[in-house]
Amino acid sequence: MDFSQIGSVQELFKAGGAVLILLLCLSVYSLSLMIERFLKYRRTINKSRKLMAFLRKTLATEGLGPKIFDACRVKGYSTTPAARLTLNLLKSNKNNLAELNDLADTIIDWEAAQLSRKLSALATLASTTPFIGLFGTVLGVMRAFADLSLASGTGASAVAKGISEALINTAAGLFVAVPALVAYNYFLSKVNFFTKDLEYLAQELISAKTEEAKKPAKDVKKQIYEVIK
Repeated sequence: MDFSQIGSVQELFKAGGAVLILLLCLSVYSLSLMIERFLKYRRTINKSRKLMAFLRKTLATEGLGPKIFDACRVKGYSTTPAARLTLNLLKSNKNNLAELNDLADTIIDWEAAQLSRKLSALATLASTTPFIGLFGTVLGVMRAFADLSLASGTGASAVAKGISEALINTAAGLFVAVPALVAYNYFLSKVNFFTKDLEYLAQELISAKTEEAKKPAKDVKKQIYEVIK
């Protein structure tokens, strides 16, 4: 083992002080958020898109029917935003186009809010950690000048060494902020694109439901009986 590296790391944290330790903790928290959101989106969005593809195909070939409801109740897919949107729209007793659009907007807004959870934490980290690092650097520079005033026979080299050590906090702040900002924008774009997919699905479901409402009462009752059965 190279013990010289351990010594250099210890000196690094000694130079950075408590601010560097805080930034290290924030970087671990930021990384955990990125991993959690990535896995969440990959699981939720991929399953929803598979379900939406099946629903669109079924709507185009068979219209509203038992297959739509059965697909939304399949284990692993029943908790997806696409399944919740579909079931809430089709089970609603509203048939008016405006009312259905309002209901769809409410459901989609709620689903988008659920998916956007914890993204605000990434945005906060991206915007605040550079200032935390800068704060640590200012403290380091103040300490360097204070040490210079107490020492005798030292020149600019002593100040330069203290400032270079203090700047590690600024670098650490940027090291936390840049990945957090990139991840925030990436995840936000995924949520926005997926929200558009839900909106398109809602319009197809609403169109199918309003068309179904125009059918003769016997056909509607027969279909409802088949779905319940």
